[in-house]
Amino acid sequence: MLDGGPIQFTVLHQDPATCARAGRLVTRSGAIDTPAYLPVGTQAVVRGLTPLQVLETGTRMILANTYHLHLRPGEAVVKEAGGLHRFMGWQGSILTDSGGFQVFSLAGWNAVDDDGVTFRSLIDGSLVRFTPETATAVQNDLGADIIMAFDQCPSWPQTRDQVARAAERTSRWARRCREAHRREDQALFGIIQGGTFPDLRRQSLGELVELDFPGYALGGVSVGESREEVHRTIAEFGPLLPEGKPRYLMGLGTAEDLLHGIASGVDLFDCVLATRNARNAYLFTRAGIIRIRNQAYQRDFTPLDSGCSCYTCRHFTKAYLRHLHSRKESLAGTLGSIHNIHYFQDLTAAARSAIQAGRFAEFYRGFPESFR
Repeated sequence: MLDGGPIQFTVLHQDPATCARAGRLVTRSGAIDTPAYLPVGTQAVVRGLTPLQVLETGTRMILANTYHLHLRPGEAVVKEAGGLHRFMGWQGSILTDSGGFQVFSLAGWNAVDDDGVTFRSLIDGSLVRFTPETATAVQNDLGADIIMAFDQCPSWPQTRDQVARAAERTSRWARRCREAHRREDQALFGIIQGGTFPDLRRQSLGELVELDFPGYALGGVSVGESREEVHRTIAEFGPLLPEGKPRYLMGLGTAEDLLHGIASGVDLFDCVLATRNARNAYLFTRAGIIRIRNQAYQRDFTPLDSGCSCYTCRHFTKAYLRHLHSRKESLAGTLGSIHNIHYFQDLTAAARSAIQAGRFAEFYRGFPESFR
């Protein structure tokens, strides 16, 4: 527990021409310079990487998934192990989502009512009931530094009435999560919903702000709507999230999305894209995306990105990485994930430097030429 609450957050620099800001978020597990990218460790592991390998990419906070950890190994096991940090050997900060995204992603396997959500387990078909109280209790036992209120994330397209009902449930559930939260050393964040309807977003924002959470997330974006609609929602509502608290954009992680979110005043980002793309032989560089299985790289003995200082680029060539993928070696995903996560950490670090120098607008205009 820190002085004054479970987290401390300070905005240190504000870009003069955009809403971009650089700051510092401190949890009981350490400090994170913002804007920050959080790799996803759904099952209490960033897939294919050791905690040390993740740390060496510049990562200081990761995300884990409440719903999946509830199914396996179960929060009781994690609690008995001493919490997520000890269970997975990660000494940095951890954020757990609430299971709300699974309301969207597993829509064919669940039923939503005003009290909560009943899932059909993907493991054995058994029924799993999540309510705001359940989601909060599970996260209390998992022991992450930041936890999320249980929300209903509606898919797109939905009617206005459907989105309004989901946003209204999210507000009521957020209040119940707040009342159920039992750990003073964990920060509980609220989630803004409302789909592509600005008035519903504003109503959700107002209702969540009244509950005075220590941080806020913009949820329910990139769930099927167009990229233009996604960016419009972020640009309009990123700056409206409470100014003195961390702002979190859930589940978006292309370089363009990150820079657009940063320009809109967002501080925290997570996405599975870095590791998932790495396993599928898509690697990010300043010169664009490299599809490393291509024949062109069979005899390319240069690093992925000559300007990158990650372990992969320091020690291996494109030809070797292509060979690993062609032979379906697990090391291919490991080395690619190290590089891709490092790429996003480099990108956010460069954005922070540009904000600190008062030239983020110029940096952003240079995209994609300067940092694709």
